[in-house]
Amino acid sequence: MSLLTVTDLRVYFHTRNGVIKAVDGVDFELQQGKVLGIVGESGSGKSVTCQSLLGLLPAPPARIESGSALYHSIDLLRAGEPALRAIRGRRIAMIFQDPMTSLNPYLTIGTQLFESLRIHLHLSRQTALTRVLQVMDEVGIAEPARRLDCYPHEFSGGMRQRVMIAMALLTNPEILIADEPTTALDVTIQAQILELIKKLQAAHHLAVIFITHDLGVIAGLADHILVMHQGKVVEQGSAEAVFYRPQAEYTKNLLNSVLISAKPQKFVARESNNTGRLLSVENLKTHYRLPAGFFQRSRGQIIKAVDDVTLDLQQGEILGLVGESGSGKSTTGRSIMRLTQVTSGIVRLQGVNLLTLNRGELRAIRPEIQMIFQDPYASLNPRLTVQDTLAEAIQIKGKLTSTQLQNQILQLLQDVGLEAVHLRKYPHEFSGGQRQRIAIARAIALRPKLLIADEPVSSLDVTIRAQILRLLLELNQKYSLSMLFISHDLSVIRYLTDRTAVMYQGKIVELAETEALFQSPQHPYTQALLSAIPVPDPVKERQRRYTPYNPNS
Repeated sequence: MSLLTVTDLRVYFHTRNGVIKAVDGVDFELQQGKVLGIVGESGSGKSVTCQSLLGLLPAPPARIESGSALYHSIDLLRAGEPALRAIRGRRIAMIFQDPMTSLNPYLTIGTQLFESLRIHLHLSRQTALTRVLQVMDEVGIAEPARRLDCYPHEFSGGMRQRVMIAMALLTNPEILIADEPTTALDVTIQAQILELIKKLQAAHHLAVIFITHDLGVIAGLADHILVMHQGKVVEQGSAEAVFYRPQAEYTKNLLNSVLISAKPQKFVARESNNTGRLLSVENLKTHYRLPAGFFQRSRGQIIKAVDDVTLDLQQGEILGLVGESGSGKSTTGRSIMRLTQVTSGIVRLQGVNLLTLNRGELRAIRPEIQMIFQDPYASLNPRLTVQDTLAEAIQIKGKLTSTQLQNQILQLLQDVGLEAVHLRKYPHEFSGGQRQRIAIARAIALRPKLLIADEPVSSLDVTIRAQILRLLLELNQKYSLSMLFISHDLSVIRYLTDRTAVMYQGKIVELAETEALFQSPQHPYTQALLSAIPVPDPVKERQRRYTPYNPNS
């Protein structure tokens, strides 16, 4: 039975630079009790499509030009605000991508959950409390009665997303719209949230619209899939048809960009200084003492962000460092770079202990070790053009003639796949993938021996991510560039790295050649991580079972 029918939906944004056709003639049906997956890159129109159904578009500049969205004979696109308010949150609920910005930081979790019931169902305080505790328990929030008085910042990312799901389910909606609900989460938390949505969808017979840019995420969840590109539906069909018999070239490219099964056999150890060892880290510890705050329970607490880490890296090798958020992997990278205060340990780069160098000595050796950060928009100076950014990096080692400088800048642009026409542009004029290419160009400007890449592709669409990873491989091979590649995405780690170190709570629990680690993981935590990887195959994904890690078992 069709619960929602959308026909010829067109949403245009009227800006000073012209008209942007964000959604351009979209048609689909949502069946009762089924899951519809909407897939596409950023800017494809998938989120705008769903926001238009609930009257959540910014007007101006957004304008619904045409179309209809029939829900129980009500056209959502033409319903007035009072009618939409009665449906929104009551019959059609939405889970947003970032729960931290969706939840009110000034209100307790309980207050925000009660608000939904008060507005839509007018329940008594006791009845509402019973309902809230029931739903919190259903979505896996432990000790719900105690958690009611907590604030959003006191929850982890995964638990905040569970709160958002609970809020959406409180009023027993018929339709649940999930807009990229797992994009910002670690692979293990993502697996938990996907399992939760599957369970709740089946238990409540919900109709679900699941928006994502990653086909692997919805392989085992969606019954029907829409593939969107530049505001249009380029392909739709059953999950099996889209995955096994894709027709559109764009769909094929999306599937090819899922890198989980690709593993180039490229690394050959290169001898240097008899051992081939470029970087040696021994017993590295970085501990933080929390300052006394308003909540006295935190006074004097020691956080062991990096706790006795030992690893090494050979010339030309790519070493992966993988783990969940809070495992200490980014702090390890920053500690090696001496961007944070290290408690103890040894970090040798070609035999030189970086931790014993004074400021001047460290500045002299810094060109040999560079870093790519997760967010290029935050790490690039918004007031400098590409030319100024790269010129500043190149001239650290000394002044060059204008011709020499320009030649080196053009070579850098060529290395990272950009063109000379980009030189006069500022960071905000580029896409996310292009900005990351600029950040990479800046990092390799001085031809460093070691590159530390901290989650450099985690915020990128799957196709752009594939392009950046191929670029890093090309640079590794062209310049024999060694890398410490930090990520929480195991499919990326498998594609790119030669060896992998797995971190958990500040410690390395397993280190092995990457393919051996994937074929035969030894540590239970590694096994849990691997079991959480989404498989871009509907049949296999439906059979896959995530096995959570319990350190006490």
